Amino acid sequence: MYLIGDIGNSEIKIFLLNNNKKVIQKISFPNNKISLKKISYNFKKINKYFLKIEKILFCSVVPSTFKLVKNFLNKKTKIKCYEIKELKLSTLIDIKVNYKQVGSDRLANAISLINDNKNYIIIDLGTATTFDILINKSYKGGIIAPGIKLSLNTLSDRASLIPKINLINIKKVIGVDTVSAVRSGFFWGYAGLIDNIINLIKKEIRKPFDIIITGGFAELIKSPIKTKVKIDKNITIKGLIKTLEIL
Repeated sequence: MYLIGDIGNSEIKIFLLNNNKKVIQKISFPNNKISLKKISYNFKKINKYFLKIEKILFCSVVPSTFKLVKNFLNKKTKIKCYEIKELKLSTLIDIKVNYKQVGSDRLANAISLINDNKNYIIIDLGTATTFDILINKSYKGGIIAPGIKLSLNTLSDRASLIPKINLINIKKVIGVDTVSAVRSGFFWGYAGLIDNIINLIKKEIRKPFDIIITGGFAELIKSPIKTKVKIDKNITIKGLIKTLEIL
């Protein structure tokens, strides 16, 4: 059996795989005020599998949380817990950026889509809105913009007359009150940001791309953008599964 995980700024996702690398258990919990007690509590449903696990691999953008999870799993499974950037990824992908500074989740996303005959722009609508460029088997770099939820919460926190707002699919651009005006600004504003950056990437690289979007706002943002895109919510996990072969 195998254990893989994605530690993000907002959420921790854990997947238990059978020997055929199929997911048989999934755990997810907030990465908020994390402690060994919280980790132990959330791992309870897979306790019985600990001694059957052969490999453990994570991608993490929160080193302090990964350290806690790693120590917990090392004691419980007696198996070394790896972070994806500790491995020799050059056997899978040609990384053309500052290796120390690129996010592990972004590398996992790119690894999942490696294709000798295709180029991809991967858009992850998470805590940050990221764009990553994959040409054949080369990761060329990307763009980091503010995340939708983070920006929306910051606006509500800093502006006393703007309440907490959930985004929904809307048709009209002009708002008639504060809530509809803010929704329009974020809904159409991020659609415009995404379309514009995609067009700028295509102009700079001068190659055709398949566009993949992932993250919590993928379904919402797919409708207003003009670019043809495909949603894949499991792209990070697919990249981790593919990386298991070099572990």
